Amino acid sequence: MEQTDSYKTITKASPEVLFKDRNSKFFGYAFPVSSEDEVKTHLDHLKKQHHQARHWCYAYQFGMLEKDYVFRANDDGEPGNSAGMPIYGQIQSFEVTNVLIVVVRYFGGTKLGVGGLINAYRTGAQLALEASKIVTRTVNIDFAITFDYKHMNTVMRIIKEKQLNIIDQTLELSCEIIISVRLKDADAIFKIFDTLYEINIKKLND
Repeated sequence: MEQTDSYKTITKASPEVLFKDRNSKFFGYAFPVSSEDEVKTHLDHLKKQHHQARHWCYAYQFGMLEKDYVFRANDDGEPGNSAGMPIYGQIQSFEVTNVLIVVVRYFGGTKLGVGGLINAYRTGAQLALEASKIVTRTVNIDFAITFDYKHMNTVMRIIKEKQLNIIDQTLELSCEIIISVRLKDADAIFKIFDTLYEINIKKLND
């Protein structure tokens, strides 16, 4: 499968959603995250908010490119693979990343069985993602272009022709322009500037 340089994620926390089954309540939440520290912060907050709940089951995935994905699924005391993996399945189904989904369960007195739990946690995760704003973002590479002021016209002409995004610039006798380029275009743009006399380009973010 061809590697893409775009990904889907959510921009802010979802509203709280609720799924009920035989008096058990399942509250679902989705959060944008990019580190395990952020995951822990959200879990700690929900455990305080729902301190009388029985289970705080979750799944998360980080990474902007499929080859870099890091994920985890946690059943938090529910039968094996009855909670965390159904939640993670919805992350895969919605094709989102840099996201944490937590489903908090209040036991209603009736056991649901493994099949009932799988359905409930899957549905809680699905409702949380359906309530979220999902956006598509590109994976970008930042480059620093350094040159003497006399080469300004050459550099700016290429930036305009290629419709490159300038994110910072210092225009003095010695100039530096920081550009952000989509991953799929990065090699071609690097080669254009790298072949120019007295103009240097280097990659900033690895």
